[in-house]
Amino acid sequence: MALVVKSRIKDFVELNVSEEVGRELEKKIEDILKGAEERAKANGRRTIFARDL
Repeated sequence: MALVVKSRIKDFVELNVSEEVGRELEKKIEDILKGAEERAKANGRRTIFARDL
């Protein structure tokens, strides 16, 4: 599942963006969300809140 849209990255920055940037952002976002999920579960919740990030 794509979490990052390359065209949106290009809209945000002024420089050219390589393919690797999108892939690395995907990995970082997945890691952040996995950590947030673990934290929410550890606190007995089934909902991820901003504080879990």
